[in-house]
Amino acid sequence: MKTLLRAAAAASLSCCALATTVAHAAGAYPTKPITLVVGYTAGGSVDLVARTVAPELGKRLGQSVVIENLGGAGGTIGASKVVKAEADGYTLLLGSGSEVSIARLTNAAVRYDGERDLAPITFVGTQPMVLVGKLQLPAKDAGELMALARSQPGKLSYASSGVGTPLNLAGELIKQQGKVNITHVPYKGASAMATDLLGGQIDLAVMVLSSALPHIQAGRVRAYGVTEGKRASVAPNVPALAETPSLKGVDMGVWFGLMAPAATPRPVVDRLNTEMQAVLAQPDVRKKLAEAGVEVAPANPAQFGTFIKRETARYRTIVQTADIRE
Repeated sequence: MKTLLRAAAAASLSCCALATTVAHAAGAYPTKPITLVVGYTAGGSVDLVARTVAPELGKRLGQSVVIENLGGAGGTIGASKVVKAEADGYTLLLGSGSEVSIARLTNAAVRYDGERDLAPITFVGTQPMVLVGKLQLPAKDAGELMALARSQPGKLSYASSGVGTPLNLAGELIKQQGKVNITHVPYKGASAMATDLLGGQIDLAVMVLSSALPHIQAGRVRAYGVTEGKRASVAPNVPALAETPSLKGVDMGVWFGLMAPAATPRPVVDRLNTEMQAVLAQPDVRKKLAEAGVEVAPANPAQFGTFIKRETARYRTIVQTADIRE
């Protein structure tokens, strides 16, 4: 993640110089509205990112960018639509690691390959997840929690928003790093998961930080740590799990990026990347995303593609070790 952030910073310096050349190469594109597919229902983190960038991207392109929410199957319905769409730059995906990389590793029914069938355009950034627990647990920090889990193998439980989601993989990574046995309880959504955690029906949960933060700030749950390697700027008082020696290898977030069908012409991809870089440089856009816990780190297509390959390899190791299957 740190390597990507450094590379993204360097790439952004040349963004403006490329704008004129790229716009000329892309010709008249776009000449009609663009559909931005989100593989989830409205209100989630991917949808929030899409609705933050879409209006500004439309202004820069001179055409409206219309969001289409296609929820279901862990984002794969939306991703499948984009994979099968005409590669002309008019059907795009605001994607995340779940539907781009994880789905095909955990579900044999997923027929597309995110690395092969989608063209990376611009990496937007990442949002941390957080391990939270019910207040009745005696463990006051992550170190005590790992000790408690080791003393009671399989007795503690953790919730996620479903099998094969980034939350599930983060939970399994915590188990693998901490060498503990905690039972996974998959839920169909974050709302039911939070309700049961607050009611004490479940011991622990891995949640997206933006969803968990109101509960943490109100003192309704205990925050054991964020899943990225450093503390989140939006919640500096919540430690990183990696600060605990036995969990030093925990560094995983939910990432977001703009993508297109694989055969999309390079001039179109470059034009979209140039305009997205400019959108993500706008202070009001960065502020809104930061308030939702998203660390903006815009990167170009090549950097984004390298990042996806690296993350997919990490996901594969977690999935195979935990034998995660839908």
